[in-house]
Amino acid sequence: MKLFLIAILLFSFINGFSQKDKQLIRDGNKKYDNTKFDDAELSYRKAIENNPKSFDAAFNLGDALYRQGKYEEAAIQFQALSNEDVDKETLSKVYHNLGNSYIQNKKLKEGIEAYKQSLRLQDKDVETKYNLSQALRMLKQEQQQQQQNQDNKDNKDQNKDQQKQDQQQQQDKKDEKKDQQQQQQPEEQKISKEQAEQMLKSMDNDEKDLQEKLKKQLIKGQKGNVEKDW
Repeated sequence: MKLFLIAILLFSFINGFSQKDKQLIRDGNKKYDNTKFDDAELSYRKAIENNPKSFDAAFNLGDALYRQGKYEEAAIQFQALSNEDVDKETLSKVYHNLGNSYIQNKKLKEGIEAYKQSLRLQDKDVETKYNLSQALRMLKQEQQQQQQNQDNKDNKDQNKDQQKQDQQQQQDKKDEKKDQQQQQQPEEQKISKEQAEQMLKSMDNDEKDLQEKLKKQLIKGQKGNVEKDW
């Protein structure tokens, strides 16, 4: 994403802009151009120490922080500058860079709003329009992914609920079968007892029949012996 860097020459006419401020900011800009962003940061901070009201040094410090991946610090820097009383073009650049810092820090909605604010001030800026379109696309993808994740979670929860319901139904069936077996068990024991009594009674009857037969045979044999003695 493109960042706007304020060159010292653009603001050299500002009253109260000391020679030392100019030198420190120029030095920072050279280091920035040579991608020595940490050194550039130090130069801009020295310029701010020398002149706390230096908008230029504060703006370029935000750029140096951004280039080092310090997106949250950069956003804080540009957010503070958005309250400064500067011309529309400069303020538009502040919001552009603020939008970049927010986007890199995964704050898409805040970044989109910053880009929109930048375009309200400079509606023909192509870079800001492009960044806004990309941020909107990223936000849409993020929302779609969040919706997909939510749908997956809902389906997973639904499957868990269904699994619990199936397990409960299986357990209910087991409990019902167990209850039926327990209810049938006394009846089976009662039948077995009746069968046992019937078997005993049948055995008694068989024994009685056997004894009757033996008695009859014994009596018959005794009668035969008496006749023979005569």
